[in-house]
Amino acid sequence: MRLTVAVQMDPLELIGIAGDSTFALMLEAQARGHRLFEYRAEALTYEDGRLRALARPVTVQRVEGDHFHAEEPLVIDLEDEVDVVLMRQDPPFDIAYITAAHLLERLAGKTLVINDPANVRSAPEKLFVLDFARFMPPTLITRSMEELHAFHAKHGEIVLKPLHGNAGAAVFRIGHDGSNLRALAELFSETWKEPFIAQAFLPAVTEGDKRIILVDGEPIGAINRVPGKGEIRSNLAAGGTAHQTALSEREREICAALGPELRKRGLLFVGIDVIGGMLTEINVTSPTGLVALDAFEGINSAGLIWDAIEAKLEADARG
Repeated sequence: MRLTVAVQMDPLELIGIAGDSTFALMLEAQARGHRLFEYRAEALTYEDGRLRALARPVTVQRVEGDHFHAEEPLVIDLEDEVDVVLMRQDPPFDIAYITAAHLLERLAGKTLVINDPANVRSAPEKLFVLDFARFMPPTLITRSMEELHAFHAKHGEIVLKPLHGNAGAAVFRIGHDGSNLRALAELFSETWKEPFIAQAFLPAVTEGDKRIILVDGEPIGAINRVPGKGEIRSNLAAGGTAHQTALSEREREICAALGPELRKRGLLFVGIDVIGGMLTEINVTSPTGLVALDAFEGINSAGLIWDAIEAKLEADARG
């Protein structure tokens, strides 16, 4: 089948093609003969029951400095002229992100959106994971200084981070002496209206933070992201390095527990984070890790995702 694919993403001009998962998905779509458009979330327009986007027809190639060619933007009807929308702009998971998800939800039953926008909206990374608390480290979500001090006293070392942060930004380790705990909590309270999250520090993070990729609820592989010297943040965007790894029995148990719920919610491409056998996040907004996984395992993870998308379209067409 030849599909028309619209990719809602950050500026194509600015992506790092060497490791970008969205770019890998676009390359694979193009290799299958699919037609590509790209647009910003702010280019969406809703009028009288129709959702449109000002989008550029594009072709892509893995050539640094010359990785895409775009035609003049044109208005496309996301219901009548598009088969698949990939919702791939990066967080933060803010009101703009939520609004885009609300608008894309108008396409339900008409155009396939990956991941399902209603369930992306209902499953922010550090909140959806609470449904699987039995696999998590001790966790506190609060704005209360008293609760935070009590949690720190109970666990000794903790990690403090924003509830809707991304890419390892503003993640702090608080040691046994509690230095800067109050100052950081005050800063978080002034910067964000929502509660913040604290978790018991997991010493195993020095050995790596596994990013496990699930496609339609099934794990296809993992990479181990190891933090740099003196760091606790293992995100590749924060200086972590990727290493080859395999899934443990505990991690397979976690994936087996998550799989049915991911399929039920239409969350087809998901990346979960596991440290020392503890589940810390379920990434559904714009998961990454495909390029590194392919390099280690010799697979085509973007191809597996497109296989799942095409199978879903065929199943929907059959009714």
